[in-house]
Amino acid sequence: MGMLLEDGSRVGVIGGGPAGSLFAYFLLTFAQRMDMPLSVDIYEPRDFSKPGPAGCNMCGGIVSESLVQALAVDGINLPGSIVQRGIDSYVLHSERESIRIDTPLREKRIAAIHRGGGPRDISERTWGGLDGYLLKLAQDLGANVVPTRVGEVGWDDGRPRVKLKDGERTYDLLVGATGVNSSGWDLWEKLGFEGKRPETTKAYITELNLGNRTINETFGNSMHVFFLDMPRLDCAAIIPKGDYVTVCLLGDDIDHDLVHTFFENPAVQRAFPVTWIAGEGACHCSPKINLREASKPFVDRVVLIGDCGATRLYKDGIGAAYRTAKAAARTAVFSGVTASDFEKHYLPAYELIARDNRFGRLIFRVVHRVKAFPPLRHGALKMAAREQARPGASRRMSIVLWDMFTGSAPYREIFFRTLDPRFWVRFGWSSIRAGGGRRGKQMEAAHGTGSAG
Repeated sequence: MGMLLEDGSRVGVIGGGPAGSLFAYFLLTFAQRMDMPLSVDIYEPRDFSKPGPAGCNMCGGIVSESLVQALAVDGINLPGSIVQRGIDSYVLHSERESIRIDTPLREKRIAAIHRGGGPRDISERTWGGLDGYLLKLAQDLGANVVPTRVGEVGWDDGRPRVKLKDGERTYDLLVGATGVNSSGWDLWEKLGFEGKRPETTKAYITELNLGNRTINETFGNSMHVFFLDMPRLDCAAIIPKGDYVTVCLLGDDIDHDLVHTFFENPAVQRAFPVTWIAGEGACHCSPKINLREASKPFVDRVVLIGDCGATRLYKDGIGAAYRTAKAAARTAVFSGVTASDFEKHYLPAYELIARDNRFGRLIFRVVHRVKAFPPLRHGALKMAAREQARPGASRRMSIVLWDMFTGSAPYREIFFRTLDPRFWVRFGWSSIRAGGGRRGKQMEAAHGTGSAG
């Protein structure tokens, strides 16, 4: 017999970041449609209104255009007090050149945000944070926020139990939204979770206070991405916001030496104002990020969502939190809370992210090969530059690069887009020409590499 939520059922959510808040939001929304009152507790020790580590969720702070649209469909429209800048383009830097790539539809949909109250050296609170905004949405629907960290869990006659300093609380459903930067998985293993934990690596994030005027003049509304041949570095970006830019490095256990090498690179120095002195901001961290999903994200009455289960490789982690949270909430309200219910109705959404990441890992292996071979590296930029310079031209490379760096499309879609023979023909011609081959220049002149088609 299935386990169903009913009037008065109690639900506990450990973690009040985007995954936990969105789960509570969708759970209560779906329950209201069913005229089924629920009691929901969200355990979150941080105060997202505070600057610095007390309100920080260690994130680069980009909301992809696809997620902005999905949230709007669900009635969540990010207000101007949250979105610090609308990103309408990105600038791709290599060692010797830089090109600007506009949004494919020329719309400002990518949102640059802070997750908490901003960096520790913030002088004036001008913007709100995404995490606090989403948590407030859940509270407005009736969720109760418990400002404490959960350190112990167990079972009470087949129901999950949370142990607190002032007592214990038993739930009909317990939801894990703890991410991978806490001891959350110790809790889940005590509840019977078996198999592999998420595989993680160490990233690097710093916030640099350059001032709004300098940012407008130097970076504008563009995210700056670096296409550099650096071992262990998969992605590097500068994200302009209000008075700050966020520098985010992703790859294989980013350490101090790699951070130093990155900031000293001529392409990075060229991107910053000439008066800037390379260095870390007052706020910087080395968070763990999820590289590979946990093998089992549920047992009876307990389900894991967001980073502590599965998330998109390097990109759109908030989008993955949205998708897993909504799928888990729909399952709990409309189907049940047994392991078999989650396997049937939640696992497909979870596995979709995991399968897509396999394409992502393949793509990044190819990108490393391209970056390591100068003619290919410069050929990619030349091809994109020609596409941008010719109105109406087919923008095959531009769209692939845009979706790679912004997370606006699934990796699978990006991968299959590159299988078009016309993509590789044009890329090959551009690479030969970038390598100085006379034959490549003759072929380009004869076939019209920059033409539409």
